[in-house]
Amino acid sequence: MSAERPDLAALLAPLLRELMAAEQPVLDAHGVSMWGYVVLLALDETPMRSQAVLAQAIGADKTRIIRTLDDLQDRGYIERTPDPDDRRVRLLSITGAGRRLKDAVQADIQRGEEQWLGELSTEERRVFLRVLQRLAPAPD
Repeated sequence: MSAERPDLAALLAPLLRELMAAEQPVLDAHGVSMWGYVVLLALDETPMRSQAVLAQAIGADKTRIIRTLDDLQDRGYIERTPDPDDRRVRLLSITGAGRRLKDAVQADIQRGEEQWLGELSTEERRVFLRVLQRLAPAPD
């Protein structure tokens, strides 16, 4: 390996900090927390998940996301239904209102990302996004 380039984390961390800072006002404007948005994204990809499976998929402690799940359910963004195979388990799914909120937040976030993506040519953008998707860990 060569020391001609910085480590990946050193390259990505400043960009990630800027991206997350830019997302916070969008989340605030839509009245959703970062964890709430992450939950909605995950449930939109795979609709029926138990709390434990969801927590593992998003990298959260299953007991620590209870408040987020309660808030999303109280606001009509997710539903919890008993698992027919195990009544102690609740299956989570996104509602139509939750999907609309997720879509609106995602659209606003992606609009803001143009500040960074706009620095790239069309080809660079295509390659950059493809590489990020390839390197990103696959969801559980």
